[in-house]
Amino acid sequence: MHRHPPASLWPLTAALLLIATLAAPARAENDVRIQEEIWALPLPLPMFAYLVRPVGDGPFPLVIMNHGVSLNPTDRSFFPLVEFRDAAKWFAKRGYLVVAPVGSGYGAAAIDIPDRALYGPFFSKVGGCTNPNFHDAGLAVAQVDLWIIDYMAAEKRIIPKDVIVVGQSAGGWASIALSSVNPPQVKAIITFAAGRGGRVGGKPNSNCAPDKLVEATADFGRTSRVPMLWIYIENDTFFGPDLSKRMHRAFTAAGGRAEYHLMPPFGNEGHFFIGSPDAIPLWSPLVTKFLDERR
Repeated sequence: MHRHPPASLWPLTAALLLIATLAAPARAENDVRIQEEIWALPLPLPMFAYLVRPVGDGPFPLVIMNHGVSLNPTDRSFFPLVEFRDAAKWFAKRGYLVVAPVGSGYGAAAIDIPDRALYGPFFSKVGGCTNPNFHDAGLAVAQVDLWIIDYMAAEKRIIPKDVIVVGQSAGGWASIALSSVNPPQVKAIITFAAGRGGRVGGKPNSNCAPDKLVEATADFGRTSRVPMLWIYIENDTFFGPDLSKRMHRAFTAAGGRAEYHLMPPFGNEGHFFIGSPDAIPLWSPLVTKFLDERR
């Protein structure tokens, strides 16, 4: 049983009662029972997290799943608790404890105080397109991942040196950033449609500063040595094939270890590939092979 959160988090804990229906065990396809929960994580920057795991006490290997971002405050307030619930359950059915943190400024925690800069630097803003700070925006969320690893290890819920990090879009970019600090607990990282600065003004295939994004990717690659799997989709209008291939070339040329896969077009917008249950049969063989090679 995990510790009770400190008094400062009691309002968050009370809110959990409103969504306790997720706590019922579910029967997985392969007959492994899984449990869905909502946690209030007492991190240095407190936040909610969706958690799904096999039924039992564990400890389990850990998967952290990083979500994308929205620059629209209204959209952030309606942000789903987890963008990729079916994908998270797929990992849980295979024995992982999955934590998907909901960034401060999203969903129930959608509070934006721009003049105090409480949330923007952590989860949304990279600055102006003339000189965007892609680098620090990625590392800020990577720091949250490190906090989660330390907290779950202290709770004795996880196997400390058996951690996988998965990220989509800006969450994938944060996962690339995390790889640059080579945390010893993380044995592999998987990204889906990773990047920042996509679709400026809502226009497809219009990146904020593609050259700066490639430059920041190379910078992360200079120190990154964690094995990575990068998955992109042909009809992604945020980070299309030309840009994602440039990013991969820059990353690996700088010394990073990343296996790149470009998937065929999916639906009307490939960027949200991981959020569809119909995509699981398409990406799961790649992910299974990648993880099996690192057991």
